[in-house]
Amino acid sequence: MIETDRDVAEGALWLSKACPRLAYALAQTGPLPLRRRPDGFAQLLSAIVSQQVSVASARAIWSKLEAAGMVDPATVQAAREDDLRALGLSRQKIRYAHALAGADINYDALRSLPDSDVIKTLVAVPGIGNWTAEIYAMFSLGRADVFAPGDLALQEAARSLYALEARPKERALREMADAWSPWRSVAARLLFAYYRVVKQREGIT
Repeated sequence: MIETDRDVAEGALWLSKACPRLAYALAQTGPLPLRRRPDGFAQLLSAIVSQQVSVASARAIWSKLEAAGMVDPATVQAAREDDLRALGLSRQKIRYAHALAGADINYDALRSLPDSDVIKTLVAVPGIGNWTAEIYAMFSLGRADVFAPGDLALQEAARSLYALEARPKERALREMADAWSPWRSVAARLLFAYYRVVKQREGIT
């Protein structure tokens, strides 16, 4: 489990010893952030709201939902489609929100389930794919050995760090990440941080 900055530092040290390129990335990024988030219904609903819209739009819609009290399962499940559309949700996201609210997920129980069972439980809900489930497991549940190979930033960071000709596809990056076990979640934090460093440099030049 990743609960503290010390846990992240332990994982980063292990990765830097395991791979010279990861050691180089860590030297560029400096200490990695903890990046823990709350867990529960609201966090997953926020992820659904954020799908295929800009960060600014997602924040605006989420602010409206919070102001209307539409951030708990019972309230969302009871809400009419017109009410949710007025708050900025598309018809598809309303369907996903209602599905999540009606899924009867035991969020407390998720904390103690194996990683694979967490992912399996979440992806069974319409609107939640592997990426959302993996990000939730990493940052909301603090799992130390989960990775999200479908993330474009992680793919691009790996391409740059390992001098690959092309951005690795999801399957290829998942296979690469096997070498980073049991600290794949820290490897994700490192690649996210390295991506920001690379993009800042590219933006300057």
